[in-house]
Amino acid sequence: MAIGKSAGIWAVAGAAALAALAWAFWPRPVEVEAAPVRQGRFEQAIEEDGRTRLKDRYTVSAPVAARLERITLREGDPVAAGQVVAWLRPLMPPMVDERSRREAQARLEAAAAGVDRARARLERARLALREAQLEQQRTERLAADGFLSASKLDSVRLALAGTRRELDAASAEEDQAMHERALAAATLQSFAGTASVARALAVRSPVAGVVLRLAQPSASDATLPAGTALIDVGDPRHMEVVSELLTTDAVQAQPGRRVVIERWGGPPVEGTVRRVEPAAFTKVSALGIEEQRVNTVIDIASPPREWLAVGDGFRVVVRVITNSAEPALLVPIGALFPRGEQQAVYVIDGRRARLQVVETGGRNASDAWVRSGLAAGQQVIVYPPATVADGQRVKVRRP
Repeated sequence: MAIGKSAGIWAVAGAAALAALAWAFWPRPVEVEAAPVRQGRFEQAIEEDGRTRLKDRYTVSAPVAARLERITLREGDPVAAGQVVAWLRPLMPPMVDERSRREAQARLEAAAAGVDRARARLERARLALREAQLEQQRTERLAADGFLSASKLDSVRLALAGTRRELDAASAEEDQAMHERALAAATLQSFAGTASVARALAVRSPVAGVVLRLAQPSASDATLPAGTALIDVGDPRHMEVVSELLTTDAVQAQPGRRVVIERWGGPPVEGTVRRVEPAAFTKVSALGIEEQRVNTVIDIASPPREWLAVGDGFRVVVRVITNSAEPALLVPIGALFPRGEQQAVYVIDGRRARLQVVETGGRNASDAWVRSGLAAGQQVIVYPPATVADGQRVKVRRP
């Protein structure tokens, strides 16, 4: 009886050992991460850095050589169209000695005498013309009666034409003499040091806006040449964005494309591509690689109140939307993997993984748009391990 009981105990122990061995070597499910297939808006975009700039920037310059008085405006101050933004003090006339002043006075008197001489010559030329006209009239009457030859008439006519030319020359000489007198008078006036100081010249803003930059913030005792930049003004409500896109991306960023402008310090704002410049340039990247890029100009479509804090030259990030669909079936980009010339995913069917070939319509940095092969609500394996195969038992890893 004891022997039978001992044999039963050994049988139970053996069965338990066999069960433990079977459990130890039984294939265990592979732990995987899963994500649902969902419906939403799909957007495929070109993402690149950009910078803001004013559409119209005006540089106010000195119209004449002068000394600059201190500008009281500062960057960010509003200005109105026609408002005085700077004052220029004309140059003082040079000091001269008594000899120079007398020489200038003598030149003025000589020029005045030249005017009198030119006027006398002009009067003499007018008298000569009148005499030639009378001579022509007498000669034509005598020639008509047959008392003078045709050659004599021709000589009289030529003499009249020459007299007219003499009158023109005398008139031109009078004009020259009058200009020389005016020049001499202006020179003498500038020598009157003595003289009065010219009034300050006001420089005005061509448009309404704000001060962007002061090129000459302090008063200058030195003479500023004509054309020296004084101040930059512009209207911050008229802003655009410039982004240097790779030429391969710029081909897709055609005018009219929707753009999302973000990471400027506020909520994203809308924009549209206005122009892709026709000429590209070479730029060396941070990795030392030469890239061909082209400037793409973007208009901001959102109301100014949404982005008025953005200033000229601010850094932004632009996303040029090249493909979009709504509604669209979306799966994480990590769930896709190539299978031959197609794309596939692993769908979780109960506790097993099922291989499913899908057709995609595009992908972005996080999601892929699936045209066919999946349905909303299905679970797909994200970043499937190499041990996963069609029909493999899987276990979803909980976060």
